[in-house]
Amino acid sequence: MAKAKMKVVTAMLIFGTIGLFVKNIGLTSSEIALYRGFFGSTFLLLVLFLNKKTLSWGKIKGNAAILFYSGTAIGLNWILLFEAYRYTTISNATLSYYMAPLFVVLASPFILNEKLTKLKIGAIFLALIGMYFIVEKGISNGLGYNHSLGITYGIGAALLYASVILATKFLKNIASLETTIVQLMTASLVLAPYVFLKEGFNIATVSSTSLAYLLFLGIVHTGVAYALYFSAMQVLKGQTMAILSYIDPISAVVLSTVFLNERMTPIQFLGGFFILAAAFLSESRVVEKMKATRSLKS
Repeated sequence: MAKAKMKVVTAMLIFGTIGLFVKNIGLTSSEIALYRGFFGSTFLLLVLFLNKKTLSWGKIKGNAAILFYSGTAIGLNWILLFEAYRYTTISNATLSYYMAPLFVVLASPFILNEKLTKLKIGAIFLALIGMYFIVEKGISNGLGYNHSLGITYGIGAALLYASVILATKFLKNIASLETTIVQLMTASLVLAPYVFLKEGFNIATVSSTSLAYLLFLGIVHTGVAYALYFSAMQVLKGQTMAILSYIDPISAVVLSTVFLNERMTPIQFLGGFFILAAAFLSESRVVEKMKATRSLKS
């Protein structure tokens, strides 16, 4: 159990450094997304092979439509998130991206027929207040940022990721690791024609530093981190996974402050706390667990 928790913590800390790497890659966001999907899926296929397993093509075929949509959405989601990193601080981009669970809550009554409770409605309003606190007045802080545009990209990425979460709930009889491999492969295949026609493949022209960061992003941030995450998922409960996942945004904020000197005002810190608290409260299983714990104590 402790080993599994450490795997999740390690994965979340790796995810928390994504912004630091993306900001140092001399390629467009769509190219970075393309290569991230390619390197990540290749690594995970290797993991599958080393575990003497193969892709279940019959199950993949049975879920083809959902896998195609979710893979495409993941690729577009990455593009918007990487654009958010370029136009605003990592803290702002990460926290706006963490609106995704709230978008899932809003859509669940219509798509999953889940009840929208008072607690979840309260969480949505709390997140909106938090986002209001995060958004800075004016569009630039003199450091080449356009915070309004960057946060808009972050929210757009959150909407796409929320749609992926909802879509994957309709997958049937397919393992999480296989799902991720197919989604990453799909993201790369869908983005390849767009990148080729609009920008061309410029990976051979980037500096060795950018190439190293790109390889790290694909292999470690995607392949290794996902492998650790899915390995732990087989052991840990959903509530534990959900709680530990908040190490990702918190570490991203801390690391951007330490390494990039990106500062947040006290009111923005409060806004970030509100967003993360709202995302936590919106996790229905976590809330149910909290209620059960309270009832036991009483």
